[in-house]
Amino acid sequence: MDLKALLNKEQYEGAVTVEGPVLILAGAGSGKTRVLTYRMAHMIEDLDIPPYKILAITFTNKAAKEMKDRVKALVGERADNMWISTFHSTCVRILRREADKIGYKKNFTIYDTSDQKTLITDCMKKLNIDSKDIDHKEILGKIGRAKDRMQSPESYKREFESNYRENKIADVYVMYQKSLKENNAMDFDDLISKTVELFKKNPDVLEFYQNKFQYIMVDEYQDTNKAQYEFVKLLANKYKNLCVVGDDDQAIYTWRGADVTNILDFEKDYPECKIIKLEENYRSKGNILNAANVVIKNNAYRKSKTLRTEQEDGSKIKIYRAFDDRAESDFVAKTIADLKYSENRKNDDFAILYRTNAQSRLFEETLRRRGIAYKIIGGTRFFDRKEIKDLLCYLKVIVNPQDDVSLKRIINVPKRSIGDATVNKVQEFADDFELDLWDSLLAARGNPNLTARNATSIEKFTELMESFMDMKDTMSVSNLIETILEDTGYLNQLKNSKDIEDRSRVENLEELVSDAVDFENTSEDKSLEAYLEKVSLVQDTDKLQEEEEGEGSVVLMTIHSAKGLEFPVVFMVGMENGIFPSMTDLEVEAQMEESRRLCYVAITRAKECLYMTSAEVRKVFGRTVSYSQSDFIDEVSSSLKEYVNERGMYKNSNKQYLNRSEITNNPHSLRGNLYNSSKNTNKTLENSEDENKKFVTKDNIVLGAKVKHSKFGIGTIVSVAPSGDDKKVTIAFDKQGIKMLLLSFAKLEFV
Repeated sequence: MDLKALLNKEQYEGAVTVEGPVLILAGAGSGKTRVLTYRMAHMIEDLDIPPYKILAITFTNKAAKEMKDRVKALVGERADNMWISTFHSTCVRILRREADKIGYKKNFTIYDTSDQKTLITDCMKKLNIDSKDIDHKEILGKIGRAKDRMQSPESYKREFESNYRENKIADVYVMYQKSLKENNAMDFDDLISKTVELFKKNPDVLEFYQNKFQYIMVDEYQDTNKAQYEFVKLLANKYKNLCVVGDDDQAIYTWRGADVTNILDFEKDYPECKIIKLEENYRSKGNILNAANVVIKNNAYRKSKTLRTEQEDGSKIKIYRAFDDRAESDFVAKTIADLKYSENRKNDDFAILYRTNAQSRLFEETLRRRGIAYKIIGGTRFFDRKEIKDLLCYLKVIVNPQDDVSLKRIINVPKRSIGDATVNKVQEFADDFELDLWDSLLAARGNPNLTARNATSIEKFTELMESFMDMKDTMSVSNLIETILEDTGYLNQLKNSKDIEDRSRVENLEELVSDAVDFENTSEDKSLEAYLEKVSLVQDTDKLQEEEEGEGSVVLMTIHSAKGLEFPVVFMVGMENGIFPSMTDLEVEAQMEESRRLCYVAITRAKECLYMTSAEVRKVFGRTVSYSQSDFIDEVSSSLKEYVNERGMYKNSNKQYLNRSEITNNPHSLRGNLYNSSKNTNKTLENSEDENKKFVTKDNIVLGAKVKHSKFGIGTIVSVAPSGDDKKVTIAFDKQGIKMLLLSFAKLEFV
C-alpha cells in the first residue's frame, strides 16, 4: 500500500507510527478518520498484525460503522476480526463475558434515562425525599458525574457527610446502586466504571484483554472522562501501543464530565510519546479557517497549532446585526431563500446553529412561513416515545425477568386489572420473603394479601410472558414484536382509539418492526439480547440522516450537536454577550475558554460561507432585553469580516460598518471601543504618559492605555464595563491573550 501517495506528510507519519504511544493532534477537517483508517489497513496489510489484536474506540456508532466500512474496503473481510466500536459497546462485550466475576449475571439489563428516572423516583419515595426539595434530574446528574469520576456511593457519602443536601443525594446513590444490582441491571455510566472495576479486581482478566488488544486507538480523546481514561490506561499499560487522536480546541463537553487535561497531559502519562500535528484543513475556505484561528488563539490553555488550507480565501464572514430577534430569524430565512435561487443551493446545504435549543422557535416559524423544509436535531428521539418504550420493556423482561423497573412499566399496559395497589401488595410480599418481583408474581396464589381475582389476573400475565420467553430463541425479533403487539391487545387498543395521536403511535410501532427487520438483515448476531444492546447504545449524533432525494431539509441544531458535521453554509445565530458567550462565561475564565472552543467548533462546521447574526433586543420570558454583540465576533479580524444589511448588501464595508448605538452601549465590543479610542487617541496617549507608573483607578482609567499586571504582564485596555460598584476591565495582553479582570483586584499599573 503506497501510503505516501495517499496521504500528506503529517498524515503519513500518523499512519506508519505504530509502535509506542502516539498523540495525533488533529485540527478540524484535517482528515483524522482517513489517517486512522489507513493506519489500521497498514497494520493488517503491510505489517501482518492480526486484526483481532487491534482495538479502535470511537464515541458514536456512526463513526465506528464509517471507520469499519472504510477499513473493510481496503483489506476486505479481515476487518471483521477487529473491534471497532464505542466505549460503551466495547465494555458491554467484555461484561457480557465477564460480569459474573463482579457479582452480576451475564444477561444483565442496560437501563436508559427513563429506566433510571423510575428507579431513582422509587428510591426517593423509600427515603422520604420530596421531589420538590430535590429534583430527580439533579440526583441523576450528580450520580452520573460521580461515576464518571470513578467515585463509589460510599466515597460520595463520606465526602458529603456534613452537607445535608448532598448527604441525602448520597443516600439515594447508595440505594440506587444496590437496587441496580438486585435488578441485575447497569446504567449507561456503569458500563465503563464496572469494566474498570472488573480489571482492577481481576488481574488475570485484565492481562487477557491486554494480550488480546496489543494495539489500541482512541478517537476524540479530548472528550474522554476519568472512567474512560482509566479504562484505556489499564488496557494499554502492558504494551503501550496506544494511539490517541483528538483536538483540545474542540473540547466542549466539560459539562458532561469530559476532562480536557487527558489530552493536554498525555505526554506526562507517556513521556516517550510521539506528537504528530495534522494542521492542513480540507473542509473550509481560507477566510473561515483564518477566523477560527484568530478566535481560538485567545485561549491560553491549549496546545499550539494553526490550521492551514490550500483552498482559496472565499467570501468574508458575513456579520448581521438585527434590531430584534424576529428580524434576525427573518434575515436568516430570507437569505436561505435567496441563496437557493441565486446559487442553486438545496435546503440541506444550510445549517442554523445556536447555543441552546430554546432559540429554535422563531427560526422554525420563519422557515415554515417561507415554505422551507427543516428538521431539528436533538428533539424527542424515536426510542424515547412512550409506545416504543413500552414494547422495549416487554423485550427487556423477556430477556431478564429480574428487571423490576421494566416489569412495573408493562405489568398493566395495556390495562389488565393489575393496578398500583395490587403491584404494591406483590412488592411487599417480595420484600418480606426477599424475592424478585417476578418470582413474587409467580407465587401470587400463595400471597395472602391478594384476592382470587387479583391472583387470576397476575397468572394470566405471567403465562403470557412465559409464552413470549419460550418464543425468544426460536422466533426473529421482528416477529416477536408483532406477536407481543397482537397477543397483548396493545395494537388493537391503539387502532380502536379515536385519538389522532394514537394513529401516529401505530405508525411508530410499525417503524419499530421495520427497525428490527433492518437489524436482522445487517447484524451477525440476530438475538434479542443483541437487538436490545443496539437500541440502548444508539446516540443522538447518529440520528442525522442525509435526505436521499429532493432538496432535503435545513438543519437546526445546537453547536454541541453539530460537532463532527459540516455544511456548505452555516448561520451562527444569537451571537450576543449574555447568550454566546453567556454571562457566567464572561465572568469565569475557564468557562470563557470552553465557550470560545465551542465558537471554534461552530466556525469550522462551515465549508464555503459563514454568517454570524445577533439582535440588539430580544424577548426573554416575555420581557424585552438588550444584549451587546458577542465578543467572539469582535475577536474576528476586521480584514476577515464584512457587515451586511437585511437585503444582504454590505454596509460601508471599506471602512467597516459601525452602528452608533452599539458603539456607545456595548461595553464588551472591541469594535466599539476601538472607535472610541481612535476619537480620543491623543488624549489616551497623553494620559498614559502623565499617569506612568501610577495605579489604574476608576477615575483615571482610559481606553487604549498600556498597563502592567503582576501575573499576565503588559497589555492594552480594550473595554471597560460597570460591575456593581466596581469596573470590569477587558485587557488584550501581549503574551496571555484577552483577560477580563475586576479593577479593584487587578492592581494594574500604567506603563
